[in-house]
Amino acid sequence: MSADAVSSLLNLEVKGSDKIPVEHLDYDFIQKCREPKYLEKIVRVLRSGEEGLYPHLMEFCEKRIETLDPKSRALRKDNLPATAASFSAEEWSQITEELKTWEREVKMDEVELKHMPAFGSVGKVPPVRSSNYSAPLKQKTFDKGGNSSKKPPLPREYKEWDKFDVEKEISKIDGDFKERNSPTVVNHTLPQINRKMDTQALSVKERAVLANREKEKGNEAFKAQDFEEAVAYYTRSLLVMPTAAVYNNRAQAQIKLRQWHSAISDCEMVLELEPANLKALLRRATAQKQLGNLKMAAADLRSVLQAEPQNGIAKKLLQEVEEKVTDILPEEQRKGTKILIQEVEDDEERAAPAEPSQCVGGESVAAPAETGDMGNAHKKPPSKGDGGPHAEPTPQGQRRAKGGGADKYRVQQPDRKEVTNGVEGSGSSAGSQAADREAGEGRDDSRLDTPCGALPPHLARLKNHGNQLFKNGQFADALEKYSQAITGFTDTGIDSPEDLSILHSNRAACYLKDGNSSECIQDCTRALELQPFSLKPLLRRAMAYESLERYRKAYVDYKTVLQINIGVQSAHDSVNRITKLLIEEDGPDWRKKLPEIPLVPLMAQQHRREEPPSAELARARAARAVQDTARRAEARFSSLKQEGNDCVKSGQFQQAMEKYSECLKLKPDECAVYTNRALCYLKLELFEEAKRDCDSALQLEPSNKKAFYRRALALKGLKDYLACSSDLQEVLQLDPNVQEAERELEVVTVLLRQSLVAASPGKPRKSVPIAEVDGSDEETDTADRTEEGSRAAGNHCAGKQPRIPTQPANAYEFGQALGAMHYRGDTAACAELLQSIAPETLPQYMTNTAMLDGHTFHFLMQALDGHLLQKDPYLVYQHLSHLHTAERFSVILMLLDRDERRQVAELFKHLSAVETAEFSANDVQNLANKYI
Repeated sequence: MSADAVSSLLNLEVKGSDKIPVEHLDYDFIQKCREPKYLEKIVRVLRSGEEGLYPHLMEFCEKRIETLDPKSRALRKDNLPATAASFSAEEWSQITEELKTWEREVKMDEVELKHMPAFGSVGKVPPVRSSNYSAPLKQKTFDKGGNSSKKPPLPREYKEWDKFDVEKEISKIDGDFKERNSPTVVNHTLPQINRKMDTQALSVKERAVLANREKEKGNEAFKAQDFEEAVAYYTRSLLVMPTAAVYNNRAQAQIKLRQWHSAISDCEMVLELEPANLKALLRRATAQKQLGNLKMAAADLRSVLQAEPQNGIAKKLLQEVEEKVTDILPEEQRKGTKILIQEVEDDEERAAPAEPSQCVGGESVAAPAETGDMGNAHKKPPSKGDGGPHAEPTPQGQRRAKGGGADKYRVQQPDRKEVTNGVEGSGSSAGSQAADREAGEGRDDSRLDTPCGALPPHLARLKNHGNQLFKNGQFADALEKYSQAITGFTDTGIDSPEDLSILHSNRAACYLKDGNSSECIQDCTRALELQPFSLKPLLRRAMAYESLERYRKAYVDYKTVLQINIGVQSAHDSVNRITKLLIEEDGPDWRKKLPEIPLVPLMAQQHRREEPPSAELARARAARAVQDTARRAEARFSSLKQEGNDCVKSGQFQQAMEKYSECLKLKPDECAVYTNRALCYLKLELFEEAKRDCDSALQLEPSNKKAFYRRALALKGLKDYLACSSDLQEVLQLDPNVQEAERELEVVTVLLRQSLVAASPGKPRKSVPIAEVDGSDEETDTADRTEEGSRAAGNHCAGKQPRIPTQPANAYEFGQALGAMHYRGDTAACAELLQSIAPETLPQYMTNTAMLDGHTFHFLMQALDGHLLQKDPYLVYQHLSHLHTAERFSVILMLLDRDERRQVAELFKHLSAVETAEFSANDVQNLANKYI
């Protein structure tokens, strides 16, 4: 007979008998037996010693059980209570010393309590309840009713009844009834928490216990977001026993209530007790930031980061504070020199015509506010963001026109029914604007808007908010956030099953916490349909099945979890527990009634992933990770850009500017985003920032006509009409069909002529002494500049030659002189002008006056080649050595046409032919490489 047959017969014999025969206590039988339960009985018999002591046989049987069932209960051994022999001499002496110290402290406290007076120094103590206290016998007693007046006696005879006034007595009765039944005033407000406590009769330990109890009450109120009550309880705790932790907690509650000064004082109390308390420094920095004390806030945050360099909250706050500081510094630098102007002569002067961006009637009117914006036109009525009537103040503190009182000073525009937005990018919005923002939650990190996976920003914020609520134990609120995210996910139609599976799994956890097991099972099933063999949904569904006493399905899910990760201890415990229940319910054949346990593929088994991946697989995973990162960045970029476009269409230019700024952080080389943000800056009247964005766009795309056009609008807002005219001409050169540029060029030409026309020819100038108050002398009065430029232009129009300053004192005089020479085409005068200035000041003059464009550059090259080269070649070489360092020089070189490039090449050819010891032909060639 074969060994298998013998084993089967032995197994049948085992199942049919409850008593262990002696012949089964044998090595061969134990080796062939495959029933762990029967082997457990054999071990119990061997351990009991009924048949004798066989330690080797018992050890052999235990190893056999361990092979068949490693989790068998028979393998468990009880740990005996530890005794002195279980420890080393040093450990036992330490234990005995601690016990003796504890006993000694308890006895000392007992003696101290016995010798302590009952009420300390308390003056008035109320009588003890249930004591034999009674009032003195001489004490007068009063009627409980409180009415000591006697009622008049009723009449006894008929004559007295005739005098009895019935109506008077009835009115008295009615009055008493009304007084007794007066309406009760109900106070619906909650009682105020008394912040004063009398602790004179308490010992030190009793005070510590009471202070800790009040602190715990404050913590509970804080978790419930009742911050006023939390402050009250923290105050009570501090009155009993002041500690740094309670001061810290009260400071955080006061930050929630926006009581910044109180929070700062509490933080300072903490720092007096504990000078290196990081929480106090961080919370004081938060309050200082809200009060505008940015330097003090930055100092506290740097102290925190010095102690904890990886503190993310401190890093984020410090970055916000530094951004605010950098925003404030340019405003302070733009203030410039203060000039005190006093009129000496009271001459009558004709008022100069107001410019389009001049203050008229106390309100500023932005010239480019109603111009075209070079984009796809759509019909839209004037709104607050478009500079129309009743425009609100912008966030930068500037004011827009609130009526049509200043319209007469504006240049008349054609019909503006079609207002252009100029926003590149199309496609449907990735999500609605109603994002769930977390403001004022009191956490050190202001808001949770980090996107997860391929989720749009507003859905990612909902998910993060739900996670935070779940951590705080607010499961119902977290469930609502997850439900909103799932609904928004379905509406947007995003193809990301991983993210949707996580949302369903998170909501299932909320259902499980609230005891709604059926809904938990549905969400877990949906999550597993999207991501099969996910560990958390399987584990949560198993727990929900077990709570509903559906043990067979719970067993299957637990077993599937153990296939995925055998190290989940809770699944092991649950399997053992459910196995006992199923054996009791279904008997020995309980396994046959189980549903089929699915087979988990190897790729989903986490405990089998210990082997390192191959090089090809690692490269594939790295490439896939890069693709996923790029895809998510592209999705977020498209979403932010679309949100910015939508904000522009609705007139929310501040929000649109923020969206475009976030886009540029993801893709700093996107030209369309620069031009879109420049449009927002124009609408917000931030002309310098708009010009900077247009310069960046032109560096990326030198022939971008929208960048030229919007830079022209920015220059017009900055009153630099000459440079504005140059940019508009570039637009028309790139596309002659742009009607908006033609209209703007006409307007700018009129403004340029108005600035050059003399206000009153032949009239003596008004004497205005100028006294400098503080600062430098780099600025001059705008009225003098305009009048001087107007007189020069008027003389030219009248056929006279205006006086050109041969030695300009500043950038303004240089710009006026160069503009007049360029207008007349006088290259000889330009050569004299260049001869009178230092070469190193030329780039600064050209940058400050924004005169450097293609036409002006060509004019300078003609003057240097035609006149100055013959007089002083070394001066020409010096001018060329410094001119290429001017701002926008590289852009100007890219915009030169063929004739202008030929003029530059001829200049360097003539310069290299000059024989001098001051520079060589090699030096000229190196310099020419920067121009050609």
